[in-house]
Amino acid sequence: MEVTLSDSEAISQVLENYYFKGIYEGDLNALKEAYHPGTMLVGDVKGLPYFKTLDQYFDAVKNRQSPKDSGKSFKGEIVSITALNSIAVAEVKVKMYDFNYHEFLSFHKFDSRWVIVNKMLSDVNL
Repeated sequence: MEVTLSDSEAISQVLENYYFKGIYEGDLNALKEAYHPGTMLVGDVKGLPYFKTLDQYFDAVKNRQSPKDSGKSFKGEIVSITALNSIAVAEVKVKMYDFNYHEFLSFHKFDSRWVIVNKMLSDVNL
Protein backbone atom coordinates (compact mmCIF):
# COMPACT_ATOMS: atom_id res chain seq x y z
CA MET A 1 0.00 0.00 0.00
CA GLU A 2 1.53 3.30 -1.04
CA VAL A 3 1.08 6.39 1.13
CA THR A 4 -0.10 9.45 -0.72
CA LEU A 5 -0.46 13.06 0.30
CA SER A 6 -4.16 12.33 0.75
CA ASP A 7 -3.34 10.18 3.82
CA SER A 8 -1.68 13.13 5.57
CA GLU A 9 -4.53 15.38 4.46
CA ALA A 10 -7.10 12.90 5.77
CA ILE A 11 -5.34 12.74 9.14
CA SER A 12 -5.16 16.55 9.23
CA GLN A 13 -8.90 16.68 8.62
CA VAL A 14 -9.55 14.24 11.49
CA LEU A 15 -7.41 16.39 13.76
CA GLU A 16 -8.96 19.72 12.73
CA ASN A 17 -12.60 18.71 12.22
CA TYR A 18 -13.05 16.16 15.01
CA TYR A 19 -10.16 16.07 17.49
CA PHE A 20 -9.43 19.77 18.09
CA LYS A 21 -13.09 20.75 17.57
CA GLY A 22 -14.26 18.06 19.98
CA ILE A 23 -11.82 19.11 22.69
CA TYR A 24 -12.55 22.82 22.27
CA GLU A 25 -16.34 22.48 22.20
CA GLY A 26 -16.64 19.45 24.51
CA ASP A 27 -18.35 17.69 21.59
CA LEU A 28 -18.35 13.96 22.34
CA ASN A 29 -19.83 13.10 18.94
CA ALA A 30 -16.91 14.80 17.20
CA LEU A 31 -14.39 13.08 19.50
CA LYS A 32 -15.99 9.69 18.86
CA GLU A 33 -15.33 10.21 15.14
CA ALA A 34 -11.62 10.71 15.89
CA TYR A 35 -11.02 7.75 18.21
CA HIS A 36 -11.10 3.98 17.89
CA PRO A 37 -13.18 2.56 20.80
CA GLY A 38 -10.19 0.69 22.29
CA THR A 39 -7.91 3.72 22.55
CA MET A 40 -5.81 4.18 25.70
CA LEU A 41 -4.59 7.60 26.87
CA VAL A 42 -1.31 7.67 28.81
CA GLY A 43 1.29 10.19 29.90
CA ASP A 44 1.75 12.78 32.60
CA VAL A 45 -0.14 15.91 33.62
CA LYS A 46 1.45 18.45 35.97
CA GLY A 47 4.11 15.84 36.77
CA LEU A 48 1.62 13.13 37.77
CA PRO A 49 0.98 9.89 35.88
CA TYR A 50 -2.04 9.95 33.57
CA PHE A 51 -3.77 6.77 32.44
CA LYS A 52 -7.34 6.61 31.16
CA THR A 53 -9.49 4.39 29.06
CA LEU A 54 -11.39 6.14 26.30
CA ASP A 55 -14.64 5.84 28.29
CA GLN A 56 -12.99 7.51 31.31
CA TYR A 57 -11.71 10.30 29.07
CA PHE A 58 -15.14 10.83 27.47
CA ASP A 59 -16.73 10.94 30.92
CA ALA A 60 -14.24 13.63 32.00
CA VAL A 61 -14.95 15.68 28.85
CA LYS A 62 -18.69 15.32 29.39
CA ASN A 63 -18.43 16.54 33.00
CA ARG A 64 -16.12 19.52 32.51
CA GLN A 65 -16.80 22.96 31.14
CA SER A 66 -15.49 23.12 27.59
CA PRO A 67 -12.76 25.62 26.75
CA LYS A 68 -15.28 27.28 24.39
CA ASP A 69 -17.89 27.72 27.14
CA SER A 70 -15.25 28.90 29.63
CA GLY A 71 -14.21 31.75 27.35
CA LYS A 72 -10.58 30.76 27.84
CA SER A 73 -8.15 30.50 24.98
CA PHE A 74 -7.61 27.27 23.09
CA LYS A 75 -5.09 26.36 20.44
CA GLY A 76 -4.59 23.07 18.63
CA GLU A 77 -1.54 22.81 16.40
CA ILE A 78 -0.35 20.00 14.15
CA VAL A 79 3.44 19.75 14.41
CA SER A 80 3.93 16.79 12.08
CA ILE A 81 2.30 13.75 10.54
CA THR A 82 4.19 10.66 9.45
CA ALA A 83 2.24 7.92 7.65
CA LEU A 84 3.31 4.53 6.37
CA ASN A 85 0.85 2.11 4.81
CA SER A 86 -2.02 1.79 7.32
CA ILE A 87 -0.28 3.38 10.32
CA ALA A 88 0.62 6.94 11.21
CA VAL A 89 1.81 9.16 14.03
CA ALA A 90 0.77 12.77 14.50
CA GLU A 91 2.63 15.10 16.82
CA VAL A 92 0.34 17.85 18.07
CA LYS A 93 0.22 20.61 20.67
CA VAL A 94 -2.92 21.53 22.58
CA LYS A 95 -3.04 24.63 24.75
CA MET A 96 -6.11 24.89 26.97
CA TYR A 97 -6.82 26.20 30.46
CA ASP A 98 -3.47 26.10 32.30
CA PHE A 99 -2.18 23.14 30.30
CA ASN A 100 0.27 22.93 27.42
CA TYR A 101 -0.04 19.40 26.12
CA HIS A 102 2.50 17.90 23.77
CA GLU A 103 0.95 14.80 22.28
CA PHE A 104 1.83 11.86 20.08
CA LEU A 105 -1.26 10.31 18.51
CA SER A 106 -1.03 6.91 16.84
CA PHE A 107 -3.44 6.39 13.95
CA HIS A 108 -4.58 3.34 12.07
CA LYS A 109 -6.51 3.26 8.82
CA PHE A 110 -9.63 1.10 9.08
CA ASP A 111 -11.81 0.76 5.97
CA SER A 112 -10.27 3.88 4.37
CA ARG A 113 -10.82 5.91 7.57
CA TRP A 114 -8.03 7.15 9.84
CA VAL A 115 -8.70 6.96 13.61
CA ILE A 116 -6.63 7.49 16.76
CA VAL A 117 -5.69 4.18 18.39
CA ASN A 118 -3.33 5.49 21.09
CA LYS A 119 -2.73 8.86 22.72
CA MET A 120 0.42 9.75 24.64
CA LEU A 121 0.57 13.19 26.23
CA SER A 122 2.72 15.28 28.48
CA ASP A 123 1.91 18.61 30.06
CA VAL A 124 4.99 20.75 29.39
CA ASN A 125 6.18 24.10 30.68
CA LEU A 126 6.61 26.76 28.02
